[in-house]
Amino acid sequence: MFIAMNRFRIGLGKEDEFARIWKERETNLPEVPGFIAFHLLRGPSDEQCTLFASHTVWASRGHFEAWTRSDAFRRAHGGAGQSAGLYLGPPQFEGFEVIQAIDGRPAD
Repeated sequence: MFIAMNRFRIGLGKEDEFARIWKERETNLPEVPGFIAFHLLRGPSDEQCTLFASHTVWASRGHFEAWTRSDAFRRAHGGAGQSAGLYLGPPQFEGFEVIQAIDGRPAD
């Protein structure tokens, strides 16, 4: 598996707008080969910003890279310029190969 994460520094007071944009954007991820899961994460705030991260899980790095070259990717990221003023700097990408995974199961 491969995990792709982008960290975003969002200006204070802009958090709800940032979350709304993500929730309302077009996504075709469930139909993309190799896609497993997506999470939008909200982290801590400091005196300048609130940290957010997008977190996608893929069957392999190859599946993730194929998605980044796809029309679905271009459509999903086509409106990125409309959210100018929310970000304090560009997103920071981090990619990870999964070396161990422990899955939970629902409690009885």
